[in-house]
Amino acid sequence: MSFGNPDNPYGQQPPPAPYGTPQQPAPYGYPQQAAPGYGFPQQPVPGHGFPQQPVMPAGPGAYASWGARFGATLIDFLIAVLVPIIIVALSMLLRHTWGSDCAYLDIECTNAAKREIVPFIFVLWALAFLWFVAAHLVILVKEGKGASPGKKAMKIRLIREETGQPLGFGMALLRRICHGLDGAACNIGYLWPAWDAKGQTFADKVMRTVVVSTK
Repeated sequence: MSFGNPDNPYGQQPPPAPYGTPQQPAPYGYPQQAAPGYGFPQQPVPGHGFPQQPVMPAGPGAYASWGARFGATLIDFLIAVLVPIIIVALSMLLRHTWGSDCAYLDIECTNAAKREIVPFIFVLWALAFLWFVAAHLVILVKEGKGASPGKKAMKIRLIREETGQPLGFGMALLRRICHGLDGAACNIGYLWPAWDAKGQTFADKVMRTVVVSTK
């Protein structure tokens, strides 16, 4: 027994395709359904709802860590300040011990001894000051070429952000002056590289400079 009108094309349903027969594309106007292949899990596509977290690169050219920058600053500070501190401490020790062989309450002998030591103390203080100034000049010259003694020891380098080239002495000096911004608000600018994406201080942002690793 048959149902429907055989002359009516809409009443006829095509027989199901045998198993394994390739699927025919749907007629125009019908959406295509893509079935996921067996054994191939679908990967989520980053987009809305999938925030991307920045990853700090490592190796040569990567932004220097805050620890490396602090170590370099400490080395440069010791080079510039440690010797003057030792010289000044020595001069103060000499001032208090010179003339100790004078008799107790011998004011004349004590004053004569102090007059002898005062010129020597001034010479020591002058040497301490000259060392301080010369050390800072050397550090600035080296930093203008890319790496101060401290940065070289910590294997990091100071460069321009846009060109990747060293700053030169003048720009390095101006950057040193801009470090006043880092210390203006309770030295927060010196701590800023610890969480900044590019590891920059306020002075670096003003001067458009970055400190990168060389190893």
